Amino acid sequence: MTALSALIRRDIRIALRVGGGALIGVLFFLTVVVLMPFAVGPDLALLSRLGPAILWLGALLASLLTLDRLFMADHEDGSLDLITMSRTPLELACASKALAHWLAAGLPLIVATPVLGLLLNLDMVATGAVALTLLAGTPALTFTGMVGAALAVTLHRGGLLMAVLVLPLSIPVLIFGVAASQAAIVGPMTFGAPFSILCALSLVSLVIGPFAAAASLKHGLD
Repeated sequence: MTALSALIRRDIRIALRVGGGALIGVLFFLTVVVLMPFAVGPDLALLSRLGPAILWLGALLASLLTLDRLFMADHEDGSLDLITMSRTPLELACASKALAHWLAAGLPLIVATPVLGLLLNLDMVATGAVALTLLAGTPALTFTGMVGAALAVTLHRGGLLMAVLVLPLSIPVLIFGVAASQAAIVGPMTFGAPFSILCALSLVSLVIGPFAAAASLKHGLD
């Protein structure tokens, strides 16, 4: 546990420093949300209906933008070989790295959601619903994307392959995240059903993701 906590602290420090990737994701999320009102136009009713989808799409793209740094930096400086050969199970190490990535790059997106919701004409209830769904769904994006990052870490131009692999797996999270947000705002379905499925997707990715990522790393580094 000491080694895992040290790995989490190290990855968070690396992600938060200049060029570490966390700030890039937040700025990209901010850019998407700020530009969307200019594209949609002055129709506030339309903007509020599209608000949850815009926030979720921005969070998905921002998460995908920073996933390539999950294992790439460790592979370049040789740290990934040390992590693989250590006595700590590689599955737990992968889970720790994904948790650190979510804390550094995913959690700031959720914190920024209430402020950005004002730009999309969302009230407090709607903004709170979107933030809650992002809190439940962004771990699924991180742990699912970790598998693609592990597959692409040893490949030349692996970022494109990672996007091709991760985007189809992220679509169910996007669908149920937007559906739960819309249900809390306008109905007619209840909030609980899509939100429960969203939580289930995060739990499944939390269980399967570290094992799949560890197997991909072992195969790619052999």
